[in-house]
Amino acid sequence: MGERILDVNNLEINFHTYAGDVKAIRNVSFHLDKGETLAIVGESGSGKSVTTKSLMGLLANNAEVVGGSIIFHGEDILKKSEKQMQGIRGKDIAMIFQDPMTSLDPTMKIGRQIAEPLMKHKNVEKKKALAQALEILKLVGIDNAEKRINEYPHQFSGGQRQRIVIAIALVCYPEILIADEPTTALDVTIQAQILDLMKELQRKIETSIIFITHDLGVVAGMANRVAVMYAGQIVEYGSVDEIFYNPQHPYTWGLLNSMPTLSSTDLQAIPGTPPDLLDPPKGDPFAARNPYAMKIDSEEKPPFFKVSETHYASTWLLHPDAPKITPPEEIVRRQEIFKKMQASAN
Repeated sequence: MGERILDVNNLEINFHTYAGDVKAIRNVSFHLDKGETLAIVGESGSGKSVTTKSLMGLLANNAEVVGGSIIFHGEDILKKSEKQMQGIRGKDIAMIFQDPMTSLDPTMKIGRQIAEPLMKHKNVEKKKALAQALEILKLVGIDNAEKRINEYPHQFSGGQRQRIVIAIALVCYPEILIADEPTTALDVTIQAQILDLMKELQRKIETSIIFITHDLGVVAGMANRVAVMYAGQIVEYGSVDEIFYNPQHPYTWGLLNSMPTLSSTDLQAIPGTPPDLLDPPKGDPFAARNPYAMKIDSEEKPPFFKVSETHYASTWLLHPDAPKITPPEEIVRRQEIFKKMQASAN
């Protein structure tokens, strides 16, 4: 890929609670290149949203970054003041949130909401900003945009509102777009339209996307690279093909296995629950739910083993002395479906 625009190094974030410190993000590192899409995948509570909110300086009041750095344009975002972050947020790094209804102001016409970042970040005068808002409204596929720019959020359908939220996020042509489960509340047809729209806009304005999801199916046609998160840590990362066709971590197998497919409605949920991060386990955090766990898994955290130049996984199963385990047969069946999904997406 092209030049690297973001480097997250050994990020650690705690949440202070009455019960003690929740170690929500533990030693997370990843990077983002210009024009690429990185998907961060994992169950609810794995730390995906907390990680990306730290890029925007939007952590909750009881959160504390206790280690690491986030380098953007050679500077550490974590060292910037709130005022400095206001200059970056929405202009250089923008975010599409899960629920468009909560991120739109019900009392303000949508044209004004789209124009506002331009007026705030780029000092564009109101009339010109509204003209640009109209252009981007057309770009995100809202029909009859000249009329609808003067309407309020409640006058739009869920899919249209999500398009408006995307328009607001993209109006300043940010270098990085964070999409936090942007299609969760939408039906499958609208979901596909929104994903196609994001890919098309990415090509047009060369933005880099961090795509957060619990659904590996969405990733197949969307991402270049994938980071799999579990219990506040990245446990496997690689190119989209490596994660789908050569997954190495038993948690990644579990995520692939729990994906719905047309031929298999029998979903395999991963048994058990994630560990309590008030007192994280000292070994592999997935050990208690891992049917292939060995004695060492509960004693020592596995390092990242190199599978290829771009593919690493943190599992003792990759140790030379570990027994050879092959992924469950069901995954091989699903891989055929991914091939078709990728083919139709490209």
